[in-house]
Amino acid sequence: MKPFAFLSIFLLVGPVVAQEKLAVPYPAMATIGRYRIADPRVEIALARSAAPPSISADAEVLVLAERGYEVAVKGKNGFVCFVERS
Repeated sequence: MKPFAFLSIFLLVGPVVAQEKLAVPYPAMATIGRYRIADPRVEIALARSAAPPSISADAEVLVLAERGYEVAVKGKNGFVCFVERS
């Protein structure tokens, strides 16, 4: 392949590849209400289920509220349990 032919192919394909890297899969984040669990007691139980009872029983528990995570249960042992969203 001639050097000029390779350069012309790169110049045609290069910008397309660059645009694909910049594409954002979710251009706008959904409202926080879409991520919240309706009943905070359910979210607390789910958060505590991630750790053994010996740890989660006295752990601080965070729930997702309108302005981000808030303390639902004050902890005593230095551990924190919460439901992570992605």
